[in-house]
Amino acid sequence: MNPIPAPSPPEAVAPERRAGRANLRQLIELRWLAVGGQLATVLVVHAGLGITLPWAEMFSLLGILVVFNLFSLWRSQLAQPVSQIELCVALLVDVGVLTGQLYLAGGSGNPFIYLYLLQVAVASVLLQPAYLLAVILSAVSGFVLLMQWHRPLLLDASAPTMLSPNYLGGLLLCFLLNVGLLSVFIVRINRNLRQRDAELADAQQRAAEEVHILRMGLLASGAAHELGTPLATLSVILGDWAHMAHFAAEPELREEIEEMQRQILRCKAIVTGILMSAGEMRGEAPRLTALQAFIDELAQAWRAAHPQAELALRCERLPELQIISDSALQQVVGNLLDNAAEAAPGTPLTLLAACPDDETLTLSVLDEGPGFDEARLKHFGDPYQSSKGQPGRGLGLFLSVNVARTLGGRLQARNRAGGGAEVVLTLPLASLLPRQSASDDSRR
Repeated sequence: MNPIPAPSPPEAVAPERRAGRANLRQLIELRWLAVGGQLATVLVVHAGLGITLPWAEMFSLLGILVVFNLFSLWRSQLAQPVSQIELCVALLVDVGVLTGQLYLAGGSGNPFIYLYLLQVAVASVLLQPAYLLAVILSAVSGFVLLMQWHRPLLLDASAPTMLSPNYLGGLLLCFLLNVGLLSVFIVRINRNLRQRDAELADAQQRAAEEVHILRMGLLASGAAHELGTPLATLSVILGDWAHMAHFAAEPELREEIEEMQRQILRCKAIVTGILMSAGEMRGEAPRLTALQAFIDELAQAWRAAHPQAELALRCERLPELQIISDSALQQVVGNLLDNAAEAAPGTPLTLLAACPDDETLTLSVLDEGPGFDEARLKHFGDPYQSSKGQPGRGLGLFLSVNVARTLGGRLQARNRAGGGAEVVLTLPLASLLPRQSASDDSRR
């Protein structure tokens, strides 16, 4: 049975809801300014300049705009998020009222005809491309219609009121150019800003993860130092027990002591590996090995530590290269194999090493278990996202993802078509080469 997807967290939905409501409030404020500006313009032109205007119809249109703005103000107080459709309808109402006012006051010959550009600019900032197109079409349609149908604006009784066709054509061309350039560039600027914000958020996330890793590294290094003394003491005690006649005469006790000594040696090797990784042994005393030998050692070491598990190794198109035996990479692959063995106990595992091209190495761990559910795939590599349901677990994959990222690669998980899971570690071969060789390759 597939798990029911978890609902989106409030944190993920809240910013979008806040943005929609804030955009609606911006439109409300802009509309109040438009109402005030249109009212002042009508009064000045009609009363101050003595130009005859159909002020009753124009005030009626202003009343419609006021009523709609009051409705928008009430809508902004509701808990439901403001959708793109609602913002688009609000802008279309603004365009419609503006078209009506221009129709009553000279049409395309009115100098306020370019207020259409303000509507297009606002729509370019607030709306997605499909809804933006609707506002652009309405503004262009209103402009074209006003060129043919409008009430003349009598500015001077002795001057002709008709504009020449050439002037109107140039006016339309200028308007279309302004609309097109304005919408295209504002949309591109918004896209660049969103991309920048996404990159900043990703950088902040990586910085937080690096701080988290640094703290765990310091904790692991300190624990390794502290464990050195008790492990050495246990090793000495077990060595003394092995030479005592009482224990030597009991085969079962002797075997148990030998097993404990092997486990102590393994613990000491793990502690030594932690200290070597903390000391950046890669840069101080790198150990060179062949790529094929490195993969073979990985599989052999894991089989020795997990004799009850079955691991098949497949290598495809591995070049004959000398690489650095990176202890961090060994731990990553070992952790992936450990997770696969825990997820699919009793089933065979496969480690597939391949070079699909001359610059990339892929290490794939395949199992025949139940696979990943959607939630695990979505949060793959996040800290404390363990399927074991135990507090403090789930750091292994988190560290593996960050080690892969440090080496310039990536770690991906997916479910296999025939059942089971596959985790793929993709690395650039250049990150495993000795530094001198890598610099020589770059010069070539």
